Amino acid sequence: MIAMDEQTRLEMLSFETPKIRLLRSMSIEGEAMQVLDFAAFPKPEFDLPIFCGNFFTTANMNIVVLDLNPLHDVTSRRDYKEKYYDRLLPLGLKYTELLPWGGKLTSESIKFFSPIVIWTKFSSSNSKHEVLYSAFMEYYKAWLELMEQAVEDTDPSQITCNLEAQHRYLTWRAEKDPGHGVLKRLIGEKLAKDLLRNFLFSGIDELGSKTFLDYFPEYGIEDGTINEKRSIIGKGFENRPWDKNGEFIGNDLRN
Repeated sequence: MIAMDEQTRLEMLSFETPKIRLLRSMSIEGEAMQVLDFAAFPKPEFDLPIFCGNFFTTANMNIVVLDLNPLHDVTSRRDYKEKYYDRLLPLGLKYTELLPWGGKLTSESIKFFSPIVIWTKFSSSNSKHEVLYSAFMEYYKAWLELMEQAVEDTDPSQITCNLEAQHRYLTWRAEKDPGHGVLKRLIGEKLAKDLLRNFLFSGIDELGSKTFLDYFPEYGIEDGTINEKRSIIGKGFENRPWDKNGEFIGNDLRN
């Protein structure tokens, strides 16, 4: 797809495998910026985390989110944290030291990240780009190994739980994804919404029927529409809200 400026190019690819419902990437190549949005969503028979890699680069600045987004809450579901993240904590510590915390994240969005999330901003340099590439490859390899080892759930209640958790995630991302503004400028509001809903976060219409306000009623306003603010609580995390053991310490850091 060519953007409205007739210079910027968007490329989209998607695949499916026996365990992966949607493996997709979108790259944006323009004179002013480069973007990679890469994700892998498991089929609902598997409670795997969602692989998430978002890289936004200009001549001077890089904004990065790299994570194995938890399908289920890692604070209340210790069994889920132990199953998928405890073994990955050394990997997370390695790269979160090399790529420090990038500043304030909202209380709402933090719930969709894991203790090993890389959220960082840095000025462009070859050395930083090499570190980022290594982090991406190691995180993706770790996710692929988890996927290879994953055993299919046969309990209908667990499959339903996985299904709703993924649908909730997709609903949040499609509505509050920070990339919406960039897409809107490049291809217009109508195409941007279509790309978000039917490609980047495909599954909203297939995996469930709940709406954004069903999941996040606090964002509702009197006329029945959705508040466009990123945060309703109005608080966030200036520093990393997990300790080296992956324990959430955000309640002491929120400001």
